[in-house]
Amino acid sequence: MTDSPRFRPEDSVLVLVDHQEGTMQLIKTLDLEGVRRRTLALARAAAILGMPVVLTSSQEDYIQGPLLSEFKDIVPDSFAARVKRQGIVNAWSDPAFREAIERTGRKQIAIGGVTTDVCLIFPAIDAVRAGYQVQAVLDISVRRSSCPEWTARQRMADAGVAFTCANTLISEWAQDWSTGVGQQLIQLMFKDILPPIGPGG
Repeated sequence: MTDSPRFRPEDSVLVLVDHQEGTMQLIKTLDLEGVRRRTLALARAAAILGMPVVLTSSQEDYIQGPLLSEFKDIVPDSFAARVKRQGIVNAWSDPAFREAIERTGRKQIAIGGVTTDVCLIFPAIDAVRAGYQVQAVLDISVRRSSCPEWTARQRMADAGVAFTCANTLISEWAQDWSTGVGQQLIQLMFKDILPPIGPGG
């Protein structure tokens, strides 16, 4: 078994698939507000680091609904350039989506999607097949029951997709908390991702 390469800000692109108001309502395996908070924190981290962000949505005018509105303020250019898929399930099958990633020139993809078993699994696996290094952010990619969640994770792991969580990914990108950027990122983590420390520790 080989070690996964460390993801670096200068080599990474953040890809968020279908974090829409309607699809978010399908989340049952994790706290909905926590998923929303971690997703937006990753977008803020990418903005702090000057990293490209690729957003995509599916049929915004239907039950899936619009993308999370906060993206407009956090990554306005990415929001304006989002790939609006008209029914294509696997985002990787949409040429506009692939081209958006290719234009970044980055070979490390950090990807999250709602839901894990539909929106995340297919582009994550296809990106690996296309030669990218891929980390799936599991705590912003969830489902309404444990069986499809487990099977999707197993298939991704078998295909070579690495798994991570939002706080781990931000720490990996930060590299050094003592820098100016590192200080911004650790404050972001404590504010939006890490639970408050109670009296017991």
